[in-house]
Amino acid sequence: MATQKLYAGAKLREMRTRLTLTQREFAAKLGVSLPYLNQMENNNRPISTTVVLALAQEFGMDVTELSTGDSERLVSDMREALADPVFADTLPPLADLRLTASNAPALARAFIQLHRTYRQTHERLASLDEALGREDARMQASPWEEVRDFFHYCDNYIDAMDRAAELFANRAEGPGGIRQAALNSLSERGIQVIFSDIESLRSYDAESRILRLSSRAAPQTQVFQLLLQVALISQDKLLEATLDFAKFQSDEARSIAKIGLANYFAGASLMPYTVFLAAAQEDRHDLELLSNRFGASIEQIAHRLSTLQRPGAKGIPFFFVRVDQAGTITKRHSATRLQFARFGGACPLWNVHRAFETPGHFLLQLAETPDGVRYISLARDVSKSGGSFGAPVRRYAIALGCEVRHAPALVYADNLDINNASAYEPIGISCRICERQTCHQRSVPPLERRLTIDAHTRGTLPYEVT
Repeated sequence: MATQKLYAGAKLREMRTRLTLTQREFAAKLGVSLPYLNQMENNNRPISTTVVLALAQEFGMDVTELSTGDSERLVSDMREALADPVFADTLPPLADLRLTASNAPALARAFIQLHRTYRQTHERLASLDEALGREDARMQASPWEEVRDFFHYCDNYIDAMDRAAELFANRAEGPGGIRQAALNSLSERGIQVIFSDIESLRSYDAESRILRLSSRAAPQTQVFQLLLQVALISQDKLLEATLDFAKFQSDEARSIAKIGLANYFAGASLMPYTVFLAAAQEDRHDLELLSNRFGASIEQIAHRLSTLQRPGAKGIPFFFVRVDQAGTITKRHSATRLQFARFGGACPLWNVHRAFETPGHFLLQLAETPDGVRYISLARDVSKSGGSFGAPVRRYAIALGCEVRHAPALVYADNLDINNASAYEPIGISCRICERQTCHQRSVPPLERRLTIDAHTRGTLPYEVT
């Protein structure tokens, strides 16, 4: 098999800029000529083995970062944006998108942001009466989407928060473990914790310094909420510094992101990185064993597995998604080449949608995307009780998966026929950018294909994709 050439000019430029080195200084440290470095930074030449070794030895860089990162996400996001009918006659070839993502990632992000603004403006015009009646009708990114993209492009791994949480967890010894450590941390700051029968999961009164937690909530939920409050109070400076670095466009986005970072700290404290990674490898990523070991819910375990992307100590790159009963994606992250639709729901052929039909059971699926990459997908419902009779039950389904090449590390793959091509179900990302011609669940035609329509013939679809 031919060796794949590695082009990572944007990564090289980013690293050099971060180190505040000129091209000449950087070239000298890497042991290459100035013209050679210039060619590599502009992707006119692949990165040589000598340079890869120099990056690792001279700068301690995790060289796996060179072949991963934003490129696949940017290509996927641009393709989905270009699937908008407004671009119907100007769709660039996939090769051009890949070139843009690798050579000009800032331009790619600007384009995605521009399209997002266009969509929101279009939606506002569709409800003009409502928009005219609001004083804050501004054409800017939705705060929720802005925060979602922040975590998305960080690989859902925030190093400073993760290490702070691990340091906190390492001090949690003795009876009660992490729960007692959280209670002690709050008590040291003069905060009284009361468990009572309240509707909300958590309520903190800063004036009285009383934290109330719902006695109805599951024990793992109570611990998580305790740790979240610890983050908001004891890690405020770190939270604010991280938010300053992110440069959100609105106060709303910053506030949402702060809660997201506090949630991240809580999960990383409950499942500290080094210990959790070792346990996941030892238990072969068995979600139930890990749930019992760390006192966390199945969803918390699955989400944490998708964040194990610490440079130099990476776990398996997983994708993680949560959908509601309408198929709307409410959480999404992928450290794999599989990316999710930014707008709308997930592919209906994916097993995550069938998880609602078999509550309490794991569903396994071997799946193949149109680009030929094969995955193992594990899905399960995660219904959440309201805690009392008559209280509404929130129903979700989650899916966790990875490329099939990681099958030996997964207990769930033991009885799967991964070498049988017919065992893989065809799935996609979004109908508009899915190139499959015979999908029986297609909702709209693919944008990149021509249609043949015959009024006298009707198959599964009212048209043929050519």
